[in-house]
Amino acid sequence: MPTGGGKTISSLAFALAHAARHGLKRVIYVIPFTSIIEQNAEVFRGILGAENVVEHHSNVDFDGEDCDEHLLRQKLATENWDAPVIVTTAVQFFESLFASRGSRCRKLHNIAESVVIFDEAQQIPLNYLRPCVAAIAELAKHYRVSAVLCTATQPALEGMLGEFAPGLPVRELCPNAGGMAETFRRVRFAWHGKLGDDALAEALAKREQVLCIVNTRARAQALWEMLPEDRRFHLSTRMTAEHRSAALAEIRRRLDAGEVCRVISTSLIEAGVDVDFPEVWRELAGLDSILQAAGRCNREGRRPAEDCPVHVFRAEGKSPPMIQQNADVTGIILDDHPEVDSPEAIRAYFTALRNLMGRKAIDYRNILALCAEFQFRDVSERFHVIDDDATPVYIPTEGRDGNAKLLDALRAGEVNRSLMRKLSRSAVNVYRDALKGLYESGKLERTPSGAFILADSSLYDEARGLTLKYETGNALFI
Repeated sequence: MPTGGGKTISSLAFALAHAARHGLKRVIYVIPFTSIIEQNAEVFRGILGAENVVEHHSNVDFDGEDCDEHLLRQKLATENWDAPVIVTTAVQFFESLFASRGSRCRKLHNIAESVVIFDEAQQIPLNYLRPCVAAIAELAKHYRVSAVLCTATQPALEGMLGEFAPGLPVRELCPNAGGMAETFRRVRFAWHGKLGDDALAEALAKREQVLCIVNTRARAQALWEMLPEDRRFHLSTRMTAEHRSAALAEIRRRLDAGEVCRVISTSLIEAGVDVDFPEVWRELAGLDSILQAAGRCNREGRRPAEDCPVHVFRAEGKSPPMIQQNADVTGIILDDHPEVDSPEAIRAYFTALRNLMGRKAIDYRNILALCAEFQFRDVSERFHVIDDDATPVYIPTEGRDGNAKLLDALRAGEVNRSLMRKLSRSAVNVYRDALKGLYESGKLERTPSGAFILADSSLYDEARGLTLKYETGNALFI
């Protein structure tokens, strides 16, 4: 169903009716990002009652002296998923299926006889696509699982599902899926060639309410700095989660009030963030990302579609390799499919992307071959949905809600799940090379446990986030 069509509640309604009809035991909602899992769980609790919904992801914490009987039951339910509705992450779901430790596998028997909804199914990681689809097919074929791939950009997995579970029925649940694109059409697309940062910033400065999404955090910071200082906003993972939440709250307030609001963001705003701009600019990327960006434009359908442009442009310089590859495939698809949001264009995009990557690249850790050889410990060590070298850097915050006491506990050597969860709201993940540069230049403090705290407050700003441009030292030669 197209973006803005109400997939979250519609899919839950289907899952409940389907489970009741076929005698299934629970609904498991698998979400790709922790940034939206809490808001979806809150919606479900409002419909079904808090006692029937269990969240299980890295930000959930049931530790502490104030853990009452209800929270204790919730804590136990996260260990074995013994609840009517489970809301979890793709990381937790798939890594549990390929784990070798008892603590991670304890919940697996309760996946059987369930309806499993994969929200934003196009976000199943491409590097692990074959083992993930093989796992879904295995659950559906042998364990009475009904799997729902829920997305605005269906990733065309029928052939792969048929390979792993021949004869397994695969069908579209949404009536008239092709016609839905026209029913929910709320924007018009405008295609541009290469656009320099100066020209882009000049165009954005002329708009009163506009969102621009770019492919890198560095470009987001640079463009934000080029806009008029008043009423500009920046969103990226170089900001802490706390400051991103505060910025989004102010952005929504300004949009509702009709006030000036210019936003530069990375793709994080495309992941279920409920904002409604009259105009969006999107750097060329994968077709799914472009359509998700379009979902932030005229989201409520209050304006005529022809008055709500989504501008797609090529930026100066190169994007990260994976994004560049996706963008190149999008460019090819656009030549043959002028209606970019049609099911035909989306199918063609995902098919072409996987063909370009090749069979080996969508199981690049050789997971399926190791499974066939019963090398389960090796599988567990190799299968990591989030496979990067980023390390959290904790940003000191002041005031009544500051984290000074939490950072003091970290400096004293205290390390536990509750402390790290609370500190996660004030962390910025930094990749290895940048982390090394920050530490060697004296910008970071390293605690006894090996955690990093920002020591130079001038490198972090609530609006801009963490800057990685810094001087390594000054010297005077006579």
